[in-house]
Amino acid sequence: MQLLQEDQTFTKLSAAELTSAQTYEHCKFVACNFANANLDGLVFIDCAFEDCNLLLISVGSTGFQNVTFKHCKLSGVNFGKARDFLFEVNFEGCILDNAVFYKKKNKKGRFADCSMIETDLTEADLTEAKFINCNLHRAFFSRTILKGADLRSSYNFSIDPDDNIVKKAHFSLHGLPGLLAKYDIKVE
Repeated sequence: MQLLQEDQTFTKLSAAELTSAQTYEHCKFVACNFANANLDGLVFIDCAFEDCNLLLISVGSTGFQNVTFKHCKLSGVNFGKARDFLFEVNFEGCILDNAVFYKKKNKKGRFADCSMIETDLTEADLTEAKFINCNLHRAFFSRTILKGADLRSSYNFSIDPDDNIVKKAHFSLHGLPGLLAKYDIKVE
């Protein structure tokens, strides 16, 4: 039984076809369907997922160390249960609706062109994170650290500056209503 897979590309795999490896390093997963799969305890280091269906995967104690997701479905994934050690994830063109990042540290994380509807970012440390053109409709921000984060091109968010740390965060004028929502005022 091989516990480590290195420098491999896996294409159109299902969860049942995953090898028995516990750690995947410098691996690429392309067009794989892992929907509802149990990936608990696995470790992914310097890996990339492209065009994969990861809907509702279980990631209890899963390690994500410098992992990139491109054009993946990740709705309902609870990253809050993933391993904290060296946690670093980046997303491009992904569906992260109803995903959970509760108490995760993902400093300098990158979220580009993502749907993050009702995503839970409660108590996450997103210092200097970049949210580029993301739909944050009804995303939950509470005690979230957004120091130096860039949300200038993202939209539909509601962030209470009194409940979150937003020092030196970047917002555009069109984002002002999302920062003032609790005051029930209209910005025109």
